[in-house]
Amino acid sequence: MSYKLYGRPGWGSAIVEAQLVWYGLPYTYEAVDDLFKSPDARAKLEKVNPLAQVPTLVMPDGSIMSESAAITLLLADITGKDQLVPAAGAPERAKFLRWLIYIVANIYPTFTYADDPSRFVSVNAARDPFRAATDAYAQKLWRQIDGEAGKPWFLGERFSALDIYLDVMTRWRPKRGWFEGETPRLFAIAHRTDQAPQLASVWARNFPSR
Repeated sequence: MSYKLYGRPGWGSAIVEAQLVWYGLPYTYEAVDDLFKSPDARAKLEKVNPLAQVPTLVMPDGSIMSESAAITLLLADITGKDQLVPAAGAPERAKFLRWLIYIVANIYPTFTYADDPSRFVSVNAARDPFRAATDAYAQKLWRQIDGEAGKPWFLGERFSALDIYLDVMTRWRPKRGWFEGETPRLFAIAHRTDQAPQLASVWARNFPSR
């Protein structure tokens, strides 16, 4: 039996898709239209996940998993492998958990708020300043993370799911050019993850022109 991933190329579902491919888990991909622009797409996904967000993962037993961090930890448990998530007792475990939750709890929501400010700000004239302030806050957080990044990977010598997160999220606003100049450690990690042969098909499908 296989997994079913609801996703949209280039969106957060790419983070989970990369992990499914890395572990060699069988899955099907259910493409979702732009959830900001298509009420039909939202209505369809709400039947599976009331938040109508990607990634949404249907497990082989038919149960639903959402939240990329939860999926990241669950897939490591299911496979019994520590390739992407340091095992309990590993010296990198605490750092991994801290920054995984930091990214999903602090930075990821800035896109939720700023991608479509009209969902949160009713006055048209206030939407652009709201988005600018939210983006500026995210950039401040990215700079903090850059100071904690190791080499050649975020955790140092070992690759992890954090590097997959960085690869995908540095392609979003403010995009790679900003990261190269402002957070060079994160940029280097993302660029190195671009070259991972195990993930070449995922990057090609999600970011074909980048």
